[in-house]
Amino acid sequence: MIKSSQCAKNIILFQKLLIEYGTSYLCGVYGDFTPPATGNKISFMALLYNRVAHIELKQQMLESNEKRITLSFYEYFPIDDPQQFRDMLFAQLSILNVFGRIYIATEGINAQISVPDFNMEAFKFFINSVVKSEQYIDLLTGVKQLRLNIAVDDDGKSFWVLKIKVRYKIVADGIEDENFNMDKKGKYVDAKQFNTMSQNPDTIIVDMRNHYEYEVGHFENALEIPSDTFREQLPMAADLLKENKDANIIMYCTGGIRCEKASAYMLHNGFKNVYHLEGGIINYVNNIKEAQLENKFLGKNFVFDDRLGEKIGNEIISTCHQCGKPADTHTNCVNSGCHLLFIQCAECAVQFGGCCSTECFNIIQLPEEEQKLLRKGVDKGQNIFNKSRTRKRNIK
Repeated sequence: MIKSSQCAKNIILFQKLLIEYGTSYLCGVYGDFTPPATGNKISFMALLYNRVAHIELKQQMLESNEKRITLSFYEYFPIDDPQQFRDMLFAQLSILNVFGRIYIATEGINAQISVPDFNMEAFKFFINSVVKSEQYIDLLTGVKQLRLNIAVDDDGKSFWVLKIKVRYKIVADGIEDENFNMDKKGKYVDAKQFNTMSQNPDTIIVDMRNHYEYEVGHFENALEIPSDTFREQLPMAADLLKENKDANIIMYCTGGIRCEKASAYMLHNGFKNVYHLEGGIINYVNNIKEAQLENKFLGKNFVFDDRLGEKIGNEIISTCHQCGKPADTHTNCVNSGCHLLFIQCAECAVQFGGCCSTECFNIIQLPEEEQKLLRKGVDKGQNIFNKSRTRKRNIK
């Protein structure tokens, strides 16, 4: 981990380089960088991957008093060389001591991260230099920039390591139609517009998240697309709504990335009046707080970091998967050979020791070597962080 004083020096130097030489030189930085006008070699982070054990990094994060801000962002824009872009991003975000998970593809970027509070302005400066966006207009400067969705319920302990991966797509959508593109997408609606349109009984509100997300929280009268993956949801949504191609349809998701693509898919399939919630649930909640609007979201918003959820509404709309009592706390089974994601109340957490079943509870009582033998050679398939309804068997 970089010390704050050194990090501050790196940020100042980094900003000067961006201003003086632009991002084109930095896109080639994999180690030492020599600005052409100076001839002086400057050592940036040569390592482009983490070299410290995750358990050690997590412990460092938990013991740190450093204030951090959890946020997410995305942008659909063409990236000619995703690997080069990934390496440049890793080098520069490491300087800023950013943690989190980022996916890069030829279609754009998808990120969930945490940033040290004192580095936030430097991060904004950098990310808006390399990701050109028209999502949001800064009211003070009038400059178009990337929308950063700040977490609703945040203790700064969401991430402890930086992972940046190159993928085929930033959202796995299953779309192979060569004529599909993101240029034609639905219209944004902000929180106020969403609340107004949702009062019309003819407006169809569609949740483009997975079942386990919908289960703990969703908007009033929202339609669930009963699927476990986004790639399955797209054709299902088009089929379920095929008789409503002229209706007003508002699509939403956690941070906006899935519903934006879903709105484009629906328009591509002949739907006429498709909208999507600007910045997703996270941006909606921040907006209603700022504008003191009525909250139309019920329950909890599932998030993809160590928190596993943000409390939004006061109600609990889901139940414990083991005893059936009201509960909205997601957890992963502590048995390393299972790791099922499920909802567990406090009483069952004690009774089952954080496990999803008596079988898993009995396994974790065994010596570690015996547990390893049980896991050895076993193909866990989708059991790791599995969210499918089909795996929520009799977990009692």
